[in-house]
Amino acid sequence: MLADISSLKIGILFGLAVDMGTFIYPITFTLRDVAHKVLGKRSVRLLIIMAAVVNLFAALYMGWVQGVPSNPAWGFGAEWAAVFNPALLWRIVVASIIAEVVSEMMDTEVYHWFVTKVTHKHQWARVLLSNAVSIPIDSLIFAVGAFAFILPWEVVWQIFLFNLLIKFAVTLVSLPLIYTTRDPESWEGQ
Repeated sequence: MLADISSLKIGILFGLAVDMGTFIYPITFTLRDVAHKVLGKRSVRLLIIMAAVVNLFAALYMGWVQGVPSNPAWGFGAEWAAVFNPALLWRIVVASIIAEVVSEMMDTEVYHWFVTKVTHKHQWARVLLSNAVSIPIDSLIFAVGAFAFILPWEVVWQIFLFNLLIKFAVTLVSLPLIYTTRDPESWEGQ
């Protein structure tokens, strides 16, 4: 939800356009892998769907807030309306939800495949492999879905590239989190 809201700002870092939600969202990939270890595949699928529902509820609430007339004494009604433009907000939320559900379901399947068909060892490898599949999918769906035909294609591709770089960097930094919980005794039925 924080990523969706902060993605309403497009910044420039290192000469590339970046939606500012890029810095908070990637941690969810590794945290979801930890949840997979603890809760199992079925529960993680539910967690992914519930996250999408929370994001949808947040967008509905922000849309309602946007529709309430501003008190003239507050003086920032126009600024609020410009930032929380309903058309842009909904594009970002819908693109985010689609990207989140598709990429995280893919990540969950790859992660589960690794631990049930390849090996229980090398927890770092299961996170890297599942994220290597899900991060490009997430970044592409989000960047194109949220910003295509609103921003120049050069900017959309910069956002995609920056998303890839940051998400992979966060993956590497957050990799030790997978070791914060023990593997289940058995991956059967997970």
